[in-house]
Amino acid sequence: MQNVRHEIVIVGAGTAGISVAAGLLARDRSLDIALIDPATTHYYQPGWTLVGGGVFRAETTARPMASVLPRGVTHIEAAVVAFEPETNAVHLADGRRVEYEQLIVCPGIELDWNGIEGLTETLGRNGVTSNYRYDLAPYTWQLVRQMKRGRAVFTQPPIPIKCAGAPQKAMYLSADYWRRTGCLKDIDIAFYSAAGALFSVAAYIPALMEYIQRYNVDLNLGTQLVAVNGDAKQATFVRTAADGATERFTREFDMLHVAPPQRAPEFVRASSLADAVGWVDVNPDTLAHKRHANIHALGDAINTTNSKTAGAVRKQAPVVAHNVLAALGKAQGTAIYDGYGTCPLTVERGRVVLAEFLYGGKLAPSFPRLNEGTRPTRFAWALKTQVLPFFYWHILLRGREWFVKPPVRARD
Repeated sequence: MQNVRHEIVIVGAGTAGISVAAGLLARDRSLDIALIDPATTHYYQPGWTLVGGGVFRAETTARPMASVLPRGVTHIEAAVVAFEPETNAVHLADGRRVEYEQLIVCPGIELDWNGIEGLTETLGRNGVTSNYRYDLAPYTWQLVRQMKRGRAVFTQPPIPIKCAGAPQKAMYLSADYWRRTGCLKDIDIAFYSAAGALFSVAAYIPALMEYIQRYNVDLNLGTQLVAVNGDAKQATFVRTAADGATERFTREFDMLHVAPPQRAPEFVRASSLADAVGWVDVNPDTLAHKRHANIHALGDAINTTNSKTAGAVRKQAPVVAHNVLAALGKAQGTAIYDGYGTCPLTVERGRVVLAEFLYGGKLAPSFPRLNEGTRPTRFAWALKTQVLPFFYWHILLRGREWFVKPPVRARD
């Protein structure tokens, strides 16, 4: 097969890949950009929680890939299997070799469904579901509507995961529906999280705990789902105590919502671009690779400490676009990423806690006068359900960097 070469090669056509490609072309239409991804459909994944809560229809979160790719980008419909940074090339599953001058790595995150014993055999039946899959989010809503009594179990794996608030949001929306339909008193809700705290930024925990108490949730931290027996309706967990001691136990369920373990894609983990645990090893401020000057990365596969959300990509994409152009000699200075991430925590239908924060958990509210900081608001609900979907399709993916201007420092 014929090998090809492009000025800029982007691996991954998710939110990160498309938005950074659009941002580059908005700065310089003459750029030769190839975007490598086998997918033919692009998904608005932040909407899947709302599909599982009966707010959105699943089909509104999906569009043909060709309709969202920036005009002028070459789409290579193939999977990357290996990086060869020494020769400025990537290898594709079909045997082709794609060479580059600048490489941007943003393949997203891998959902490790097989990381929980018995899960894949029962997903989508026996009351086992997950809003982390497009085809299963409608099943979540079906289970929620059908359930009148019994035990509902929601789980969260070890971090990092994309949209770390999603497991909780599924629980809150379900509980709110049961409350509004008068069934909550007959449903036992349990949340099992491998994390040591309900949320990574302490300032938002009090508001979330109010809803844990309102819905009478049995909260279990430091507890990881390790196995599922769908036919027997049993979930097995391992609880880790502060001293490191572990306890294995089983709980029965009528409904089980699972957030799977997550990791960087295998071709990233096996490459020289990865750090010791498999994530793309970048400078947290510039998003440039620590060992390869002509490689940048953004999105869920990098080893920065920010939350892995579309909101983080909104701030990362302009940084990478500027710094790649600077590396090509077409821009001055180095753009800096401040670690911004956002997680709209949907705690009930009509109210959202809009968590926004920088590196180190520093709060960074975009609308301090309209959004009451760490409290749930109707404003944030309108933002989540009406404004952000439009913003995603028509602003973010088009490279229109509204309200985003990263600081630029002089190069050393």
